[in-house]
Amino acid sequence: MGSASRNLWQAVLGLLMLCLPGFVVAQGIPTRDALTHFFVANTGDLKAELAEARADGKKAILLMYEQEGCPACLFMKQHILNRTDVQDLYRRHFVSFTVDINGAVPLKDFTGRDITEKALAVRSKARATPTFVFHDMTGTEIVRITGAVRDVEEFKLLGEFVASGAYRQRQFAEHKQLIRKNKGG
Repeated sequence: MGSASRNLWQAVLGLLMLCLPGFVVAQGIPTRDALTHFFVANTGDLKAELAEARADGKKAILLMYEQEGCPACLFMKQHILNRTDVQDLYRRHFVSFTVDINGAVPLKDFTGRDITEKALAVRSKARATPTFVFHDMTGTEIVRITGAVRDVEEFKLLGEFVASGAYRQRQFAEHKQLIRKNKGG
């Protein structure tokens, strides 16, 4: 895809995203800012965050790898991660952070080693954005989803999939099919 085509596509997607918040508000769905209500302020020490999450009884740490200008990241923040029902579900089970795949912000990884956001993204092989990576309470990756999810219900299903431990028996795609089949769809 050429630069002009990509820019046109981003502009069209951006306009659509500007229209959707009004539709969501018109539907009466409660929303709050994703950056302050879905994500936790990152202290820069993932090892310490992991220990605190473990002590709080959380099921996993969620890292959302993103980058500036990412239309799918913006869509997720404005239409899915801003929903109170999504925020409540994810905050109950997980601690969620954003990681800029091009960021120079220093961090300590899950083992306590010094690293930058960009180096963490490279090491995690998070090339496309958004990429959602769940880590268990040892810091081990357990589930990865690349790209925006289809809708709120699918993202909530993803959270329930990880929180329930269903990821130990099947992949998320299989889980979605099983749920649809059980619902008669």
